[in-house]
Amino acid sequence: MGTKENIKDSSSYLYNTFTSSPSDVRFRLHGKPYILDRKRLIANSGKFAKLLKDHKKEELTYPFTNIPGDSTTFDLAMNFCYGYEQNVTAVNIVPLICLAFYLEMNEDHCQGSLLSKAFNFFHLKILPHWNETIKAFQTMEHHFDVAMHLGLVDSCLESLLSKARVNPRLLGEPFMKPALNDNGADYRPNIRKKLFTSSQQPSEALTLLSLRLYDLIISKMIQNGVQPEYVAASLYRYAKTWATLSITGEAVMDCKEVIETVEKLLPDERIVLPCKLLFEMLRTAIVFHASPSCRHGFEMRIGKQLNEAEVEDLLTPSEGYAAEVQFDIDCVKRILQNFYANYTSSEASGMIKVVELIEDFLAEVADDVNLTKDDFISLCAMSVATSIETKRYSDGVYRAIDIYLDRHSYLTESEKEEVCQGLDCSRMSEEARTHASQNKRLPLRVVVQALFVGQLHLRDVITTRVDNSDDGSRKGEMVIGSEASEDARIEMDNRVIELENECDRMKRQIEEGVVKEKKTSRWKALKRKFGCMNGSQTITNCQVSKKVFSRNGA
Repeated sequence: MGTKENIKDSSSYLYNTFTSSPSDVRFRLHGKPYILDRKRLIANSGKFAKLLKDHKKEELTYPFTNIPGDSTTFDLAMNFCYGYEQNVTAVNIVPLICLAFYLEMNEDHCQGSLLSKAFNFFHLKILPHWNETIKAFQTMEHHFDVAMHLGLVDSCLESLLSKARVNPRLLGEPFMKPALNDNGADYRPNIRKKLFTSSQQPSEALTLLSLRLYDLIISKMIQNGVQPEYVAASLYRYAKTWATLSITGEAVMDCKEVIETVEKLLPDERIVLPCKLLFEMLRTAIVFHASPSCRHGFEMRIGKQLNEAEVEDLLTPSEGYAAEVQFDIDCVKRILQNFYANYTSSEASGMIKVVELIEDFLAEVADDVNLTKDDFISLCAMSVATSIETKRYSDGVYRAIDIYLDRHSYLTESEKEEVCQGLDCSRMSEEARTHASQNKRLPLRVVVQALFVGQLHLRDVITTRVDNSDDGSRKGEMVIGSEASEDARIEMDNRVIELENECDRMKRQIEEGVVKEKKTSRWKALKRKFGCMNGSQTITNCQVSKKVFSRNGA
């Protein structure tokens, strides 16, 4: 086998440059005319020997159907017959082996055959090197059945696997910190090596494999325990490469099939890919209309590590140009359900992060005028259920509700009450309750509830202070103060009872439809009742931080 350094220009014998002789054979292959020596063909090829045994004519009309390789590959084989050097590389060695097998240029026909020499070259010059093996493996897509029969596919798989087990970074740098290797040491990149490597990294060659071949090698590595962080990194890069090529029109494969295969191969272990990259792959699956099971697989993986996501990750555009709702709400709800179903940590920090995430998401989508009331309510319910478990204030939910009511001002009073049904004023901060008590976008029932809870809270504070009064030496000094506190508590109880009666009366009026006519005066009466109005002036201490609870300053 020749190399690039000692190649001779030996193709002239293939054409009409020699004087024809009775021993020559003429035929056409791959649209190209050949004039070859009969004796050389018979001596080196069992197939030609059979064809020419009884064929005395100069013109050979055999069709050569399904012959491996192209005219360049055939020229290499004929070079061998004439004793010329061959320019054999990782790119043409597999087609050459398959052609030699087809032409029966084997040891059964003659010693020192092309097939045996090509096999030796493959094992000695190709398999020891990662990049060369990848190049040879890539060419097997067009000769897959023959290459599989000859053991070339398995040889490449074993070679690549053995190298990846020793150095998994050949698959590409992981996006997450890898686990320790068998020796207890982590693989660390050599900085000097990274500075001076060529532009094409070993991992990049994998992304150019056909889907069938890539599936084979990654499945092999998964089955043999290659670290999942590296496998996941390779899968992400493969999907990204073909998605980009599909968008630019350069892809030769169906990206829908690519992303579905990648999802099936992606390890189920948590934290093998950052949540942001999983969202990116999910969006790719949506864009290329991948199967529901494929999308579900990505949603399941995202749900397991949702506490790492950011609100921008959840803002997945709705599928299709005609989609009315700006973002895919159903997708977020499914991811949330997966998170709740798979969260097993005893720590509350992960749950708290998800609560904050969903509250921020609610505030973002609440501005979508096409977001339905039912979708918004269901998202609020999920957020509220989690915040109850973490014993957090529900100020974030209130903020989202305020934005939604502002954007959907056409809602009726009863519809507004539905939107607010998950809002518990007793779990709001004092600042949020104060804001709610003056928020004209809220239904009247919620405003009354905010005022009522505020009064109850104030009563509890006074009661606590009275109960904590000291006895002993200071008892005499506290008598007057205690009596004053007791009077204040009695007055507060009376105001709470009055407020409860007022709330019941308003509820009856709402049901009877009277509240629409008296809404404005009722607001003023309530505010005067709880000291939030003095005549027609609203006192400043009833205001709340605008940038916390409403983007529009209400």
